This record gives sequence, structure tokens and C-alpha cells, in this order.
Amino acid sequence: MNDKPHLDEEALAELQDVMEDEFDVLIRTYIADSRDRIEALKSALQSSDADAFKKSAHSFKGSCINIGAPRLGALCYEAEKAGNEQQLDGAAVLLDTIATEFETISRMLEQSLQH
Repeated sequence: MNDKPHLDEEALAELQDVMEDEFDVLIRTYIADSRDRIEALKSALQSSDADAFKKSAHSFKGSCINIGAPRLGALCYEAEKAGNEQQLDGAAVLLDTIATEFETISRMLEQSLQH
């Protein structure tokens, strides 16, 4: 897991080229969206809803991969797998790791914005 970078600089640079002026909007949307997804994961975990946990993790994984956040994407994949296997026992620790990694990434992304 730790062999993956927080951010894929090349993927981000490509996104920036493609999105141009919309890049900042994309990043802000991703950050806001991700906060909602983490809340959805917490909620699913609290109600022991493995299916909802799996679905939230899956959609979060996709947005992480699209934005160029491979380490967070891999963590979301682990969460998706846990939900799929109905194994939410260790998911709280995984969710903490996801939240921490997201905070790191959101700080890094905010620094890349043109303000």
C-alpha cells in the first residue's frame, strides 16, 4: 500500500491540461465529494451495512483513481473488498486510514490550486 504515491503527479498534470480553467472546480468538487463519501462509509459502518459500505467504497475508489490518488484508491479497494466479504470487523481501522490519507491528499491538492 505504502509503495503507491499519495498523488500521481503525471495524472494530475494531464488533468490540469485537459481541464484548464475547470481544474480548480474539479479539485474542489472531488474534495467536497470525498468528504461526503467518507461520511457515507462511516454511516454504513455504524449500521453494519456491508453492502452500503462496499458501494460507497467502490464509488470513492473510482473518483480517487480518476483524480490521480492511487494510495487512497487502493485503500478504498480494501474497504470495498471488506464490504464484499461482509468483513466489517477491521473496517473501522481501515476507515481511519482512509480518512487520514484523504486529509493528506486534500492538503496537497489545495496547494496545487491556483487560488
